[in-house]
Amino acid sequence: RAEKTEVLSEDLLQVEKRLELVKQVSHSTHKKLTACLQGQQGAEADKRSKKLPLTTLAQCLMEGSAILGDDTLLGKMLKLCGETEDKLAQELIHFELQVERDVIEPLFLLAEVEIPNIQKQRKHLAKLVLDMDSSRTRWQQTSKSSGLSSSLQPAGAKADALREEMEEAANRVEICRTKLIILYGPRMMLQISKYTDLLEYLFILIEVQAEYHRKSLALLQAVLPQIKAQQGECTSV
Repeated sequence: RAEKTEVLSEDLLQVEKRLELVKQVSHSTHKKLTACLQGQQGAEADKRSKKLPLTTLAQCLMEGSAILGDDTLLGKMLKLCGETEDKLAQELIHFELQVERDVIEPLFLLAEVEIPNIQKQRKHLAKLVLDMDSSRTRWQQTSKSSGLSSSLQPAGAKADALREEMEEAANRVEICRTKLIILYGPRMMLQISKYTDLLEYLFILIEVQAEYHRKSLALLQAVLPQIKAQQGECTSV
């Protein structure tokens, strides 16, 4: 029966499982967060603005102002509201560009590039271990056969060649395993670093959202007195 070498220690297997969970969460978060974008992902600010619902609303209000007349009270009200919605649209565009750059793109890299590259290295190690085990099995079988063979020289030479092949395979395994252990780091540092990355991206998301809402609120609070004044004039008339 062929011997099977363990690819990873129990600790590293736990790291691997945790990394897969981080990958799943990062992938799902990236997908859902991308769906929240109102502008076209990857487009520049001008292109985003054209298809943004707030921009369309602002244009509609400005057109209404032109139809009713900029010098009329209702026309002035429509123009003021249109300008406000356009400013809100610009804030939204700036917010989404920042979220895309600082959160969405890093999440994509984490879920689709960084962790898969680590998993690819682990799969490569598994293949090397399988090759090493196969080489050892062939060497063991040939060694046993050489002991029973009447012509020992050819069988012995073959066993020596297989032994060299097995040793080379073992060296490749150790080199790859060492690289992976260094990558994982002491005390599961790789797992901790990827956790930290995900936490950092979520923190940035909330921080950017808070700033966006503060700016939007400031715009609305600044324009509200003007709108109330316009409303008061319309009511008086």
